[in-house]
Amino acid sequence: MKNISVIGSGTMGNGIAHLFAQQGFEVALVDLSPDQLQKGMATIAKNMDRQISKGTLTETDKAASLHRITSYTSLADGVKEADLVVEAATEKIEIKLDLFRQLDLLTPAKAVLASNTSSISITQIAAVTQRPSQVIGMHFMNPVPVMKLVEVIRGYTTSEETTRQIMSLSSQLEKVPVEVKDYPGFVANRILMPMINEAMYTLYEGVTGVSEIDTVMKLGMAHPMGPLQLADFIGLDVCLSILNVLHEGFGNPKYAPCPLLINMVAAGFKGVKSGEGFYCYPAGTKDYPVSTRFSK
Repeated sequence: MKNISVIGSGTMGNGIAHLFAQQGFEVALVDLSPDQLQKGMATIAKNMDRQISKGTLTETDKAASLHRITSYTSLADGVKEADLVVEAATEKIEIKLDLFRQLDLLTPAKAVLASNTSSISITQIAAVTQRPSQVIGMHFMNPVPVMKLVEVIRGYTTSEETTRQIMSLSSQLEKVPVEVKDYPGFVANRILMPMINEAMYTLYEGVTGVSEIDTVMKLGMAHPMGPLQLADFIGLDVCLSILNVLHEGFGNPKYAPCPLLINMVAAGFKGVKSGEGFYCYPAGTKDYPVSTRFSK
């Protein structure tokens, strides 16, 4: 695999494009919005500058990596030479199914189609294509250039060859691939989201406040980030979508999203991306929440 097409230039998409380009692959970054593409490319350059400041990347490496990324607003143009497509679009099933129907028609027959979905069924996505054996999940963690894990989700019809290719490719990217079966939430979010949801219920029921909950989990459980700050970082709307998938997929009330989460998302409080979630994030402070509306 030499030519990689990444669909979506948001947080995950630009991170995936950054990673592949830095590892020497030719990357087509595709987004229907020219503004989003421009922002995505600016983010990649900014993140590479951070690597330079830490001594993990040189200016020459940065220039070469950016040169390997070509942006497209046309899906057909962006995927016509792809050996691998990694879809990183909005976490909505209708959008993903429609994308994979198009990708199946627009990409070379040999291309592997991967989704970065954090919870949606790979088997369901594969079923709308004429190449279900070549459809797989490739769930990167955020921030992509830093986090080592790639959750490789094998759908019901994913072939052994496709799985082997993606496991090998993930290792080539200097990541640690873990193969998992296609069940709601896979492994990462099946375990993580109930914990985050329980933290929200703990706040909702007035047991204590936001910073107190996060402090308990950071200092008591050695978590690098508290669950409520992590939820803000992931996006509260994404957390809600994943919990809904888990709830619907298993039919178990333990996965029912906290009413507080439902109300916050409905009101537009989505975490870092909107400037406020459980914490407030003034411009330029996304890594350092400065306050919270909640108290114990």
